[in-house]
Amino acid sequence: MKQFLILSLLLCFSCGSKIKKDEISLLNGYWEIKEVIFKDGTKKTYSVNTTIDFIKLDSLVGYRKKVNPKFNGTYETSNDAEPLTIRISNDSIFMSYIKDSNTWKELILSVSDKKFSVINDQGITYKYERFEPININQ
Repeated sequence: MKQFLILSLLLCFSCGSKIKKDEISLLNGYWEIKEVIFKDGTKKTYSVNTTIDFIKLDSLVGYRKKVNPKFNGTYETSNDAEPLTIRISNDSIFMSYIKDSNTWKELILSVSDKKFSVINDQGITYKYERFEPININQ
């Protein structure tokens, strides 16, 4: 099973479509996590999220923060944001973070206007979909 997973990851990285630098701006906006795929192949799906991620990039620098969507279409947030830098290395694009002397990175596997996915250093894949706010006042 482990050999299959490693082979699958290698195929994904070697045959997958390359992310283009001009696609990075598609990461801007509100995203909700839909699925996590763990290193052992088990999956966890999320049908409802009480918090979502907001990503703001200006060129290759920005931040990511958690926000709580409200039913009136607004968001509740704190001032706590994770600084984010986009790094390009050997045709791969990484989201790199440094916060409170912790550093980590995520390899961007795919990005479009409606979805994106990343894999971290522990081999955990996160799949996101663009968040569409619910406004019950309409």
